[in-house]
Amino acid sequence: MDDQVQNGAVRRPRGMFSSRVDDKGRLKLPAEIQRYLTDTGATQVFITSFDGRTAQIYSIPQWERAEKLLEAPGPNGRNGKVLWFRSQKYGGDAEIDSQGRLLMPATLRREMGVENQPVHMAFFRGHLEVYSAKEYEARDTASIENLDEIVDEFTNLGLE
Repeated sequence: MDDQVQNGAVRRPRGMFSSRVDDKGRLKLPAEIQRYLTDTGATQVFITSFDGRTAQIYSIPQWERAEKLLEAPGPNGRNGKVLWFRSQKYGGDAEIDSQGRLLMPATLRREMGVENQPVHMAFFRGHLEVYSAKEYEARDTASIENLDEIVDEFTNLGLE
């Protein structure tokens, strides 16, 4: 049995994956991630960012749910519009090509500084996060600060 499929459900890959964006702005997906996206029917995606430092890759149905949340009126409406604007500034639709690549929106890849550069990626909260080498190192360094306290906090919540 394929280790990606258990009890008929497709499981997302775990861990941090390395890849690169080529000189034409195409993000090469690692084989495990490409297989997962294909197996879940997510060959068409929306690539965006809220901060210009980290890209998020959503399946189209996931992004449509996010859009509804961001566009909803109410007490969070103003902040939703800010995030919606940022997502549109950096975002664009993409489709996985036959070689497992996605074309990143030009504005986003320039802002992140990933043209013809290595990147790192992992799944978080249902979408794929993509980090430039610089952002990856910054987050890794920052994650070491107060690490013992963070581990203790989650141990108290039930992390074993």
